[in-house]
Amino acid sequence: MESKSVAVSSSVLLFLLLLLRVPAATSGRPLAAGKPDPDDAAATARWLVAHNSWGVLSTISSDLGGSPFGNVVSFSDGVPGEGSGIPYFYLTTLDPTARDALTDGRSSFTLSEFPLGSCGKIDPENPTCAKLTLTGKLKLVDSQSSEAEFARDALFAKHPEMKDWPKNHNFQIFKLEIEDIFLIDWFGGPKPLSPAQYLNHGKELSVI
Repeated sequence: MESKSVAVSSSVLLFLLLLLRVPAATSGRPLAAGKPDPDDAAATARWLVAHNSWGVLSTISSDLGGSPFGNVVSFSDGVPGEGSGIPYFYLTTLDPTARDALTDGRSSFTLSEFPLGSCGKIDPENPTCAKLTLTGKLKLVDSQSSEAEFARDALFAKHPEMKDWPKNHNFQIFKLEIEDIFLIDWFGGPKPLSPAQYLNHGKELSVI
């Protein structure tokens, strides 16, 4: 009778492990649907960028004497399934972020997994709820270039409302040229990840 109970308990445990999709290569962390293994830093970073639609863009404030200024902004890195990893923004100089970038391009862009709903009930600062900061230069994209066309399609696909934003506000496309990457998606501190590793990882990531 005891051996039968042990067998039933083992079967139940195996079922639960399969249900939670626990990866064998990690410390037993269940993965959200489509979420990369936390050991794959490049995949996790690209996943965060592909799935998120907004983040906090921080610039060197020209209005506040060089103090950091963070602003919630919408972005896109590509149309669904064709993410480039490069964040593009639709900004106006009526807003301080664009004015700051034209004076001093040094910027950082921060994203969290929390808005995606895959962190469960844990606090957003919990290391298992992934967070990403991309640091580099925020630059204006030539409006006549093929890159601008790509960025415009990407932004309007993810944010259709942008098409109707006031023309007299002179919205322009900016991009973040990535120079450094800070990623935490598990315990143990930030994951080593170079811009080249990040940008060269997979060219087709599906988005929500």
